[in-house]
Amino acid sequence: MTFGRNKIKACEVKVDGLSPQDTIARRFRVWCASDQSSKGNKMIISVTGATGFIGRRLVQKLHAENHSVHVLTRSKSKAELIFPVKDFPGIKIAEEPEWKDSIQSSTGVVNLAGMPISTRWSSEIKKEIKQSRIRVTSKVVELINSVPDDIRPKVLVSATAVGYYGTSETQVFDEQSPSGNDYLAEVCREWESTALRANGDVRVALIRIGVVLGKDGGALAKMIPLFKMFAGGPLGSGKQWFSWIHLDDIVNLIYEALSNPSYKGVINGTAPNPVRFSELCDQLGYVLGRPSWLPVPDFALKAVLGEGASVVLEGQRVLPTQAKKLGFPFKYSYVKDALKAILS
Repeated sequence: MTFGRNKIKACEVKVDGLSPQDTIARRFRVWCASDQSSKGNKMIISVTGATGFIGRRLVQKLHAENHSVHVLTRSKSKAELIFPVKDFPGIKIAEEPEWKDSIQSSTGVVNLAGMPISTRWSSEIKKEIKQSRIRVTSKVVELINSVPDDIRPKVLVSATAVGYYGTSETQVFDEQSPSGNDYLAEVCREWESTALRANGDVRVALIRIGVVLGKDGGALAKMIPLFKMFAGGPLGSGKQWFSWIHLDDIVNLIYEALSNPSYKGVINGTAPNPVRFSELCDQLGYVLGRPSWLPVPDFALKAVLGEGASVVLEGQRVLPTQAKKLGFPFKYSYVKDALKAILS
């Protein structure tokens, strides 16, 4: 039997306390196991919300890293447009009746589904914002729990949001902070408690995601037209906190949570340096080469987003304490660098 140099290098492990002969035998067993199980580090991941802003990039990363991906969707035709076979060979697209089979054959599940919150709220929309998250999370957990113990997915990475903490101009929040008492905090509490019903053998990581900044979508796509219309000023008072994260970093954090068993429980998906909205707008103005002096009035935002304007008019200062403890390497720690990368 022959071994490629890279495989030997990857699998050769010295074990303290073993004689040279035992060490050689141990190495040989490790090499044989590696040779027989080429699936060793290959993940099979089912993803809900795969056609969304974060989901698309996550699927691209998983596919690029040669992992198998099952896109769990309610619209096969939409998913096929976003993930065409010629660009994503081998990806499985499954509508709801097929979710069970997909999850049963997966090593992990990522749950990102939910109606976007940066939209004009009405009582019906608010109901759907909540129910879309609870309904899909509940179904995913039910399907995971129905899988026999020996083939059940080992990890569930489930999205939640920094809205869990409520809003404040003065408080600092980390994973130990209590929940707020507004509508979004209530949504996040139910969302998280639903995910935590997964079988005790499943490692659950709850990622409380901040405002995701990236090209062609997310908050920036909605903010930039308003920003330009009002000569680049802050939205509202400008004193509200803005806990952001670059799209690359949130995707890498989710990926790490899938593959690293140390990632469990609540992890804030925010950059290490949140900013006040006025600073965000100064940096945005600088990158766009526009002045940042005329505030976007509350009424303009409320005209566009209704009650949903509270998402950007009120904020919270959230720190990624757990991610830093785990040694997660943020690519973008400062908003100026993130905006330059996105907009230049």
